[in-house]
Amino acid sequence: MTVLIVGGSGFLGTELVRKANTAGHTTVATYATKPGPASSTAWRHLDLRDAGSLDAVLSEVRPQLVLNASSGSAHWPTTAEGPIRLAMAAAKYGTRMVHISSDAVFSGSQVHYDESSLPDPITPYGAAKAAAETGVLAVHPKAAVARTSLIIGHGRSVHEKAVHELADGMRDGVLFTDDIRCPVHVTDLAAALLELAAADATGVHHLAGPDAVSRHELGILIAERDGLDASQLPTGLRAASTLPGALDVRLDSRATQRGLRTTLRGARQFLHSTDVTATPLGPV
Repeated sequence: MTVLIVGGSGFLGTELVRKANTAGHTTVATYATKPGPASSTAWRHLDLRDAGSLDAVLSEVRPQLVLNASSGSAHWPTTAEGPIRLAMAAAKYGTRMVHISSDAVFSGSQVHYDESSLPDPITPYGAAKAAAETGVLAVHPKAAVARTSLIIGHGRSVHEKAVHELADGMRDGVLFTDDIRCPVHVTDLAAALLELAAADATGVHHLAGPDAVSRHELGILIAERDGLDASQLPTGLRAASTLPGALDVRLDSRATQRGLRTTLRGARQFLHSTDVTATPLGPV
């Protein structure tokens, strides 16, 4: 199967490329700035704001599956409108699509959110991600949207790097004790996304770990795993800061997990384990 991974040079995209290659797929990945590290993968430059560029890439590659792992922060043309253009192109060519979204689409007012929960974002980034979800499913009804949370793994995530820099006194800032999420390991997430695609999943799915932890507790777990002095990690309250965003958002992934062979491990498990691999998954 030919798989097109949009945003393949990013943290999650790199793991998706690795997993797809391992499974024996013909893998093509896109980048916005520079290609990723996988030399065995064909790379294409892609600007999600350019409908002509999107059509050209899909026309050339003719993938059976598109995985959209692009981010784009709060930039509306990229994060909100870009995935919709991608979904339109995928629908035109009859291509399956899995769009990766975020728990940022929720305000935290309900705390617990399953797949039936309606987005109620309170930040520009969350609003852009919510708009993309709605648009993708509107123009490509057979697509799947997979919401996830903080992505951790192999010491390469922005969260792990921040903990090291804070512990070493290399950056300012604090780890909030009242900002709670459900982290997921990047290897588990990539395997689950490919499994969803293999099952021809449609609609909304949640792919987060079962452990709800604060940013500070997550930092302690990372510090303990990596032999850092956790007492050096500064703490604070997000509620007392000027940073916008939800405080407590816990994605309930049980409904999606029941249909998967891949186990989405909790942060307390994967950060206390030397095993960083997901449940084995065969070719899709």
